[in-house]
Amino acid sequence: MQNDIFMKWLTVMALGIFAFIAIAYPTSLPGVGQRSDGKLHVVFFDIGQGDSIYVMSPTGKQLLIDGGVDRTVMRRLSSEMGFWDKTIDYVLATHEDKDHVGGLPSVFDRYTIGTFIRTENQGENLEAHTIDDISKREGSQIVYARTGMTFDLGASTTLQILFPDIDPSMLESNTSSIIARLTYGDTSFIFTGDSPQAIERHLVEQYGDRLKSNVLKLGHHGSRTSSSEIFVKTISPEYAVVSSGKDNRYGHPHSEVVDVLQQFGIPMLNTAVEGSISFESDGQTLTRN
Repeated sequence: MQNDIFMKWLTVMALGIFAFIAIAYPTSLPGVGQRSDGKLHVVFFDIGQGDSIYVMSPTGKQLLIDGGVDRTVMRRLSSEMGFWDKTIDYVLATHEDKDHVGGLPSVFDRYTIGTFIRTENQGENLEAHTIDDISKREGSQIVYARTGMTFDLGASTTLQILFPDIDPSMLESNTSSIIARLTYGDTSFIFTGDSPQAIERHLVEQYGDRLKSNVLKLGHHGSRTSSSEIFVKTISPEYAVVSSGKDNRYGHPHSEVVDVLQQFGIPMLNTAVEGSISFESDGQTLTRN
């Protein structure tokens, strides 16, 4: 009996110590998230054959771009966010294909979402309709993305919408993808969803050298339908990131895209090979973790 009481006492003490350390020093424990350190953090999650990108600004504001195909996103978020953290400032769904929104219902169930950024293009899968229902029920602010919109993530960190510049309701799903540019100081990222080459060329005509960024998330998981030569050349990134599944049945990334990157000497990072891919920026220098 005394041993049982002693073991219970030890358990309570251990849990108390763990809770204290987790709250006071969250970065000292694995899997309980990190405190804002005054830098921009961007993580391309290893999510299988899909997209999901986590952003934490220098002031601690959080943005999730897409949610992959299933609940895998929840495990990835738990490695970046504290278990006590129940809010995400922004969720952006580039378009409503399942490999981009399949995991978002679980995110909306677990977290309070401040603003949900989406397009008017309606997906036909169950997950897309579930997100609509949950976001409205939970009271998230719903914003339909349009060219020129900017979202403030603090410390002069901004997310700028580059596309769509029209109501995309009647567009094919991939073509309706939101394209956005994240900027902190002299460093920037471009996120492309599954946008095809026609839209890439349209952006080059509209923005030209203003598209130049340090990191390009290659469109459509490295498919030949995206990542045109003119688009990649204009952006001139230090890194190109492919979010794809290992041994995926589509053959992503396609050889045509690999050839374009090699032509311009741009390193390609693939989540299927690297696992989750992390960057941080102090506003002047971009570092791959």
